[in-house]
Amino acid sequence: MTVKISKSIVGYKVSRPDAEPAPVVEEVPHKADVIHMHEALDRPEVLLGSTYKLRTPAHVSEHSMFITINDIVLNPGTEHELRRPFEVFVNSKSMEHFQWIVALTRIMSAVFRKGGDVTFLVEELRSVFDPKGGYWNKGKYMPSLVAEIGDVIEQHLIAIGMIRPPELDETQKKFLDAKRSEFELTATPGPSDMPADTQTDYPASAVLCNRCSAKSVIQMDGCMTCLNCGDSKCG
Repeated sequence: MTVKISKSIVGYKVSRPDAEPAPVVEEVPHKADVIHMHEALDRPEVLLGSTYKLRTPAHVSEHSMFITINDIVLNPGTEHELRRPFEVFVNSKSMEHFQWIVALTRIMSAVFRKGGDVTFLVEELRSVFDPKGGYWNKGKYMPSLVAEIGDVIEQHLIAIGMIRPPELDETQKKFLDAKRSEFELTATPGPSDMPADTQTDYPASAVLCNRCSAKSVIQMDGCMTCLNCGDSKCG
């Protein structure tokens, strides 16, 4: 085949097959097979368990309850490793609550195995009120025994990273500390009429907070302020 050259030749180069650059092959990153929680997931032989002791006042239950939550570890050893609740058990010497506790634990275990966002269980349990009235436990008002079980579930979900614990920022902490110090300087100390198991480190005259259910609301400068969660009627 004849090729007409219309310009002056200024140089030349011999083309060789072995001198051609090798084609660039782009490597496609391998996507890890991420395992998510679902109800068809088989139960492993070994699960990680945490047991919480729940001690209620004698008129609610004479014996302590032990709540055990077993977790499954998904995608172990990878960047997608997660710890998720798999099943829950409640054990107690008291038999008066046995029937509904067994039903509750089976339902919660089924919800855990189904996967997804299971944090809604906390609010559902904490919104249950006892028609006979709630009780105080460690300075916090509990509307029912079911609600306190919900508090235990919340503690566990916070521990494994499913729920972020509510925290006050540094400005709010400094403000509440200042309020508390000012109140303690002006308040007249006196004996508390609260039972021993309901005593807290908040002032004895503090009242119940409707937001966090702690007996930690005081009045300062004409404003009701919670020393625990920072809730205030004055904004």
